Amino acid sequence: MALPQVKLDATEARLAALALPAGGSWITAAREAALARVREMGLPGRRDEYWKFTRPDTLVQPEAPKAALFSHDEAMPFLDLDRICVVFVDGVFDEEASDDLGAAGIEIERLAIAGAQDIHWARDLYGKLEEAGQNPVMRPLAALNTAFATDGVAIRVTGKAEKPVSLVYHHRSETSDAMLHHVIRLEQGAELTVLENGPAAARFNKVMEVDVADGATFHHVRTQGRDHERRAATHIFARLGTESVFKSFTMTANGVMTRNECVIELTGDDAVAHVAGAAMGDGDFHHDDTVFITHDAVNCESRQVFKKVLRNGATGVFQGKILVQPEAQKTDGYQISQSLLLDDDSTFLAKPELEIYADDVACSHGSTTGAIDEDMLFYLRARGVPLKRAQDLLVLAFLAEAVEEIENPALRESITVRLQGWLERHSH
Repeated sequence: MALPQVKLDATEARLAALALPAGGSWITAAREAALARVREMGLPGRRDEYWKFTRPDTLVQPEAPKAALFSHDEAMPFLDLDRICVVFVDGVFDEEASDDLGAAGIEIERLAIAGAQDIHWARDLYGKLEEAGQNPVMRPLAALNTAFATDGVAIRVTGKAEKPVSLVYHHRSETSDAMLHHVIRLEQGAELTVLENGPAAARFNKVMEVDVADGATFHHVRTQGRDHERRAATHIFARLGTESVFKSFTMTANGVMTRNECVIELTGDDAVAHVAGAAMGDGDFHHDDTVFITHDAVNCESRQVFKKVLRNGATGVFQGKILVQPEAQKTDGYQISQSLLLDDDSTFLAKPELEIYADDVACSHGSTTGAIDEDMLFYLRARGVPLKRAQDLLVLAFLAEAVEEIENPALRESITVRLQGWLERHSH
């Protein structure tokens, strides 16, 4: 079916500002196929079902809107951890600031180098999970990334990685427009933790494709914050094998526009997928979590836990779906999205969905919006807790269910400290 003229014009205007990166035959073929998908789908508009709560205009216009650089004394996340640092500045790999990737103890290299080789394991993964994730919901910004991303990392793990891989994104130009594409493969029984932090660019489009083989475990912890005027559209596509584990947590503080999409397919029996997020917005803040989990095997478990704290007109969005295929008996699916509105001006929009074709399942979903519990606030105040401290304690308690999804105690504590710091900085 032909695209509406307005969508066709917007798509071609965006594509005219881009050029396919150079690379080897396999990655060039993947990029050309992704470009064809973009042209077939068209870039998102407000009339699209999964974009009706979020205006995609600034994410698809030819030039990135300016985003002022923000500086403060807050320390960067994860500094105290022994980790492998891979640093990008406005979407460009910074070799001097990064650790020696050859001495990492696992296979890790820049996508630009992997894509220049005629034969590479990433050939079987790059763009493949993204393409599969286009059905039944189209995700054209992810296809745009597959076509035009110039760099990223390719990581392959065959055992238990001793250190987490820390992807650090710096924003140095007010007009930077960055696309990064990461490809991660965990072989049978492998284990890896990936950390992400930093504002990345004025406008950031990122795709992460994660293939978790049988018995493998993948942990992902991400913080998004700092430069408030930044805009980001991120995508995670994951495929899980038998008895594998995938756990992802995202903390977002500030950001005029953030859209985080996560698409997971559980293809092996007894697989586990947890996706969680804690977002805090003040003022001109729009944060959208869109999650789609497909159960396609027996006795699998999925959890979606998202909490948002909003004030001064901030907007939060959650769109989450659990799809249970006919053969996915004994599925355990749980989904909860909740918002805490600290004033009458903020907005939370939710679209929770269950689509179940199996009859032996336990699936639930819920979504609530409310203010701070006045009874609990009175209880704390009656025991001598100052008003601001009492409010902060109740906010942290509200976010706790999402933060508890982080398995590593040190990472969990680090995130809690950053949540406390945000509350202190935004006290009135």
